[in-house]
Amino acid sequence: MRDRDTGGRPRNARPRDAYGRPLPYGAEGVPTTPDDLTLDAQGTVTEARRLLAADRPFHAHEVLEARWKSCPDAERPLWRALAQLAVGLTHLRRGNTRGADALFTRALRDLRAYDGPSCGLDLPAVVRAAEDEREVRL
Repeated sequence: MRDRDTGGRPRNARPRDAYGRPLPYGAEGVPTTPDDLTLDAQGTVTEARRLLAADRPFHAHEVLEARWKSCPDAERPLWRALAQLAVGLTHLRRGNTRGADALFTRALRDLRAYDGPSCGLDLPAVVRAAEDEREVRL
């Protein structure tokens, strides 16, 4: 049974480890992203970078996903692709190379095709870094 908030929306109240794996209720987990997180583009990039530098790609994914769900329509493909890259990294950390490869493939395809606002990101550099990570790890 899935945890739900007072409005009936799904929420996961279970604690999670650094790679986002659910832990038993009552276990000590790492802090997660609040369900109501709202950041502008620069705040999202800053927080996602901080989490990635701390080797917490699952939590970076949550930050990127929060922006994806609240951003202007023209930016949605960007934030979705970035969130997918973070989930791909999560799968790598968990040892799921097949899942990582699928997410990297989709995210890189979408980033290469994206022609909307870059929100201050050097998208060719993001693509190169993701390709390098994929080549080294997969």
